[in-house]
Order: sequence, then C-alpha cells, then structure tokens
Amino acid sequence: MALKRNSNPATLGTLPIGKLLVQYSVPAIIAMVATSVYNIIDSIFIGRGVGPLALTALAVNLPLMNLVIAFATLVSVGGATISSIFLGQQNVKRATDVVNNVMTMCLVHSVVFGGITMFFLDEILELFGATPETLPLAREFMEIVLYTTPLAYVFIGMNNLMRSTGYPAKAMISALISVVVNVILAPIFIFKLDMGMRGAALATVGGQFCGFIWVLTHFLSKKSFVHFRRDNKWFSWSIIKRMYGIGLSPFLMNVTSCFVVVFLNKALLSASGDSIDGNMAVGAYGILNRVGMFFVMLVFGITQGMQPILGYNFGAMKWSRVKTTLKLGILAGFCITLVGWTLTELLPDKLSGMFTTDETLISIARDGFRLFFICFPLVGVQIIITNFFQSIGKPALSIFLSLTRQLIFLLPLLAVLPRYYGVTGVWASVGCSDFLAFALALVTILVMMKRLSKKYNNPAAE
Repeated sequence: MALKRNSNPATLGTLPIGKLLVQYSVPAIIAMVATSVYNIIDSIFIGRGVGPLALTALAVNLPLMNLVIAFATLVSVGGATISSIFLGQQNVKRATDVVNNVMTMCLVHSVVFGGITMFFLDEILELFGATPETLPLAREFMEIVLYTTPLAYVFIGMNNLMRSTGYPAKAMISALISVVVNVILAPIFIFKLDMGMRGAALATVGGQFCGFIWVLTHFLSKKSFVHFRRDNKWFSWSIIKRMYGIGLSPFLMNVTSCFVVVFLNKALLSASGDSIDGNMAVGAYGILNRVGMFFVMLVFGITQGMQPILGYNFGAMKWSRVKTTLKLGILAGFCITLVGWTLTELLPDKLSGMFTTDETLISIARDGFRLFFICFPLVGVQIIITNFFQSIGKPALSIFLSLTRQLIFLLPLLAVLPRYYGVTGVWASVGCSDFLAFALALVTILVMMKRLSKKYNNPAAE
C-alpha cells in the first residue's frame, strides 16, 4: 500500500525542517506544558490542602510513577519510531500493524505490571523511602492509580502513535483534555469533598479516562490515515521485538530515574540525621523535581516533535534533513533549560512558595536549587542527543547515554559526596552528574555524526 504524496505524513519529507519542527513540536510542547502545569498545580493543591508530609508522600510515589510510565513507553515510543520509519518507506500496511500491536501490548503490560505492583505495594513504597508517617498517604494515591493502569497505558501509547502518524495537533488536544479535567476535578475532590490524596488520584484518573476516550475514537475512525484494522496483525513478534529494542532506551531511562529517586530519597533521609528533617529534605527534593521536570518535559516536547521528522527522513535516506533537525533540536533544548536555570537562580523562594508556606521546607529547597540546577542548561542538549539516536533506530547508544546521567555517573557521586557534605552533597551530586553526562554525549554525537554521514549521506535520495 503506497503512501500518497498529499497525505499527512508525506510532508515530513518535503516541508522545510524549521516549519516541520514548529508544526510537530509546538503541539507536543503545549501538551507537555499542560501536563507539567497540572503536576505543579496538583502538588500545590496537595501541599496546601493536605500538608507538607503529603509533598513528601508524592516524592516517595515518584519512582513508582516513573515505573508506571516506563512500561508504557517501552511499547509506545518504540511503536511511534517504527511507524514513522515505515511511513517514510511508504509502507502503510506495516505502520497499521504497529498500531494494532501497540494497543495489544499496552493492555498486556498494564495488567501484568498493575497486578504485580498492587500485590506488593506497601513493600515497594517502603523500599522507595516511605516512613511510617508518609506510607498511608503514598498508598492512598497509588492504589487508585494502579487499579486504572489499562486506561493510562492505552492513553499514553496511542497518543504517541497519533503524533507519529501525522496528527500532532490531535495528540496535543488529547493531553489538554486530560489536564483540564484533572485541574477541574483536583480542587473539588481535595478541598470541597475533603478526599485528600485519594481525591488527587481520582482527579488524575478522571483526566486519563477522558484522554483515553479521545485517542480510542481517533484510531477507531476510518477517516484517520492510520487506524485499527481488524484484518491486520494484532500480535507480531517481529514488530514487538523491534518495538522493545527501540523502546528499551526510554524504558531504561525511566527505570533508572525510578531507582535514582530511591537513592536520592534514601541519601536525603540518611544525611539529615532524623526522620523529621529527612522527611522535610525529601519534600524539598519533591519541589525541586517538579520544577526541573517542567523544563525537562518541554525538552521532551521538542524530542517528540523531532521523532517523526527524524524517523521519516532517516527511513527515506534524506540525511541532510536529519542533520538539520538535530541541530535545531539541540539549540531549542539548550534555550529551554537555560531559562529554567535562570529562574531557579533568581527566584528560588518564589518557586518553593508556590508549593508550601512552611519556612523550613522553603529554606531546604533554597539551598538545593543552587546546586541541583548548576549545570541544568546542559541537560537539554544531553536529552536531545540521547533521543536522536533513539529516533533513528539506534537504541544501544541512546540507552548508554541515558544511563550515564541517571546511573553511571550519579550513583557513585551519591555514594561519596553526601558522606562529606551531607544534604549539600546530595544536591551537588546531581549537578556534577549532569555535567559529566553532557560531556560524554557531546563527544559521542561528534564522533557518530561523522560515521553516520559517511554511511547514510546520499544526495541522490534527496
């Protein structure tokens, strides 16, 4: 089945890269902004409506939430990349097979992961840093989230495919629908109905359900360029194997992020000396993480916009367009995280004050902002480079680079610096790791671009 030139995805190989990057990245960025704003607002509602310990409970839940996302991205990111490459090769039938297989595996992953995690929930939360004071709050939130993982997985998985198959604006709308419903329901459940953490979780699920209905409607419609087809393959081991190979990079990134948060929580609890100060330090990290993730998710919006452009043009052997996309992406990623660093330097107390009125928590977060974000402008570049290799179907390099920042460099630093500098050493470990990961990513991309240019540069294909 050939791809018509006037169809949506075909423009990925013809329109100017700058225009395409705006067309695909802006909707993704808007969706990411909306999601990030929701996360921040939700934290504000919880911090002010439930209390400072609730912020600590959220920080404890963070690694488990990362695991939830990890098993969804293992399928969805790999599927999105493969579908873009197939469309670049004019193979709509195989792209449709990918859509069907992503749906199948999202359901399989959600049932297996949700069921196992629910069975060991208390033990997992304690492993992740929950104390007797924060465990009940953390459990209240996660129980509801885990019961509804099929909704979340299908929503995340199919939304990524919606963007990669030529519908970035609709993918943005689905995220906006989820966030708007969340923001409306959260204050009602938390303040008016006094449901605390359980209310926050129900608001999250309500938003995901609406997003789930939106994406499902899109792929059930025959008007959509790529949609569910009953006669196409719903379980193809060759597609699933390739999906896992490419999706392994973001999967490991989220898994390592999960364990890094665990180590950070444990390091903060240990370095603080007692459980009260430790809980406050973990709560401060929760604030820093929410602020940092706002800007990181903006960069992820850029990578989501780049992914279909890179995948399509790489599949079509249009190498100069691939290089241009990378250069523009690196510039955009750097600018975003530079703005984040500037705000954390100039307005640390204002940022903390959005989440809490507790002066002790604000003071701990203030010290954390200075060192935690010291190399933050470089993080945007490192993320873009890491996702570049993932988008062109080279997962091994992407996996390695993602592990350097969150595991290979950070964990040794966490084992050493807090011994001598306490909580300050924990914050400094993050900044040092960011710099080392950036340096390695820069060397890697310079070396690999020379090799890839020799191998794939084909003027006749353009």
